[in-house]
Amino acid sequence: MHLRFNLSPRILLLFLTLLSGTKWSESARVFTIVNSCDQTIWPAITPGENFNGGGFELKPGQSIVFNAPVGWSGRIWGRTGCNFDKTGTGTCETGSCGSTLKCSASGKPPASLAEFTLAALDFYDVSLVDGFNFPMSVTPMNGKGNCSVAGCVADLRSKCPPELAVNSKGKVVSCRSACDVFDRDEYCCRGVYGNPVTCRPTNYSKMFKEACPTAYSYAYDDPTSIFTCSGTDYVISFCSSNIASPVACGLPRPRFTGSVVAAVISLEHLAQSFFLAFGRIGLTNLFKLILCQLQFCQF
Repeated sequence: MHLRFNLSPRILLLFLTLLSGTKWSESARVFTIVNSCDQTIWPAITPGENFNGGGFELKPGQSIVFNAPVGWSGRIWGRTGCNFDKTGTGTCETGSCGSTLKCSASGKPPASLAEFTLAALDFYDVSLVDGFNFPMSVTPMNGKGNCSVAGCVADLRSKCPPELAVNSKGKVVSCRSACDVFDRDEYCCRGVYGNPVTCRPTNYSKMFKEACPTAYSYAYDDPTSIFTCSGTDYVISFCSSNIASPVACGLPRPRFTGSVVAAVISLEHLAQSFFLAFGRIGLTNLFKLILCQLQFCQF
């Protein structure tokens, strides 16, 4: 089941933060995928049975909601510069999974990548090991445990070394990994470098890590890059640097569910949503959160 709507990402996050409720199912996780970019993207998910077949179009400002069962293990990434016909056949400038809209195979590097394993204790991360094509973050909501935000909100395309840059129409559209470019064991963590003792950060992975400290920068970058959370829902945001975090505004960690998302999709529920929000967090926190979303505090 999925729902699509055109609320602005900032307003969407505001609503998600304001309300709380009962999950659709304790055996499912709610995934909200948000396009905060200034261009249309084509998110891809494998396995994609619970995600509209594994691929779809998402215009700027659009969001879409899915349910995924506990036990699902997969990856989510974004594609850019795609052109698909009515049969779903076409190509993409970055992140292509072949010639189809709905992906059943991994995306072609370079592509920013979110990875999930849903269980009693979820594991999740954002990886730049295969390169970068645009900013991406994973925010757990309504969970218990560490539940840190993972990802890369910096745009590495503007900082990409020329030897790693992929150019199209006069601009950098993605940034390759050193392994992909040079195919050397020390960059790819293989051969004698195939363990965490001998495979160490390189100048290239250090550049990625400095810009994106909560994303994987090379294969054995586990201690600061993989996160856990129990019973959580997820917001996956592309180009999310302009969305302020409620936690950064000094508010309690937000709690929201898929039922809340469904409740605010139609405009007739708008007033009701604000009424419920006022009752749950109080006028002071409501006013503070609105200021936060207007960028008086930063992510």
